Amino acid sequence: MRALDKLSNFVGSTFAIWVLLFAVLSFLLPNGFTWIAAYIVPLLGIIMFGMGLTLTANDFKEAFRRPKDVAIGVIAQFTIMPLIAFALATILPVSPEVAVGVILVGCCPGGTSSNVMTYLSKGDTALSVSITAVSTVLAPIVTPALVLVFASQWLAVSPVDLFLSIVQVVLVPIVLGLIVKAWLGDKIEPGIKALPLVSVIGIVAIVAAVVSVNKEQIAETGALIFAIVVLHNVLGYLLGYGLGKLLGMDPAKKRAVSIEVGMQNSGLGATLATAHFSPLSAVPSAIFSVWHNISGPIIATIFRKQQEKDSVAKSSPKRTA
Repeated sequence: MRALDKLSNFVGSTFAIWVLLFAVLSFLLPNGFTWIAAYIVPLLGIIMFGMGLTLTANDFKEAFRRPKDVAIGVIAQFTIMPLIAFALATILPVSPEVAVGVILVGCCPGGTSSNVMTYLSKGDTALSVSITAVSTVLAPIVTPALVLVFASQWLAVSPVDLFLSIVQVVLVPIVLGLIVKAWLGDKIEPGIKALPLVSVIGIVAIVAAVVSVNKEQIAETGALIFAIVVLHNVLGYLLGYGLGKLLGMDPAKKRAVSIEVGMQNSGLGATLATAHFSPLSAVPSAIFSVWHNISGPIIATIFRKQQEKDSVAKSSPKRTA
């Protein structure tokens, strides 16, 4: 069990490397990974079940203890990213499938990676976890509604079908995870330690499946999609931080909101795109999975250094005349 814990921690801490490695491998050797496409939905369900195992009542109680802070993060998540996505899809020359894919990932809730990055940035981790939990629970209603509003001009959108899919692959597995955790109690703790390994395998498999199925389209438009994803992600960080600053949040809260806004549940985006639109629509989510696992550690390092610099400045004695 100790060896499994070490392996899980190692794989979790090198998440970005594995995502990037298998994205490249699936592009170069697509035939070895296309078979995974049939299992995208259950893979995401397993990841969400693991999320349910890690959630606690306190994650939701935080929303009642600090409703204003959590509301700011959730509202920012579901407004800033969809609006940026819509603007990029409208301004830049992309196909309808790619436009919908960009908007879809922008309308998804935050992912659990944001909680890790907030912790590494010395941000308000409790706030980050609560925003992720609340936005995920709201996703079955909010995500289909936003996709209908912003994406229907490109492709037909069925909000009911999206709602049912999100309930199936997100809400039900999370609830099952909560039930299993409540039932088994501390007995489940050894299994929880292996969750980083399970999550990494799941996300890597989803990315590899999407990339392998769309090799030709990625070769043609991959650079443009990558540029859109980078802009989307970076603008999310900046505008999330700016909103926190505008509303007078303290530095730790601003870091949490910034990272929550910028990092999406791209696995959900890829799953919904594959199931309801086209394989090409899943490419922005797949590239987002690769990119935000690169940008996340970068922004966390920047924020952490900023926090350490501010702490040193505050602790240094002031010179007197």
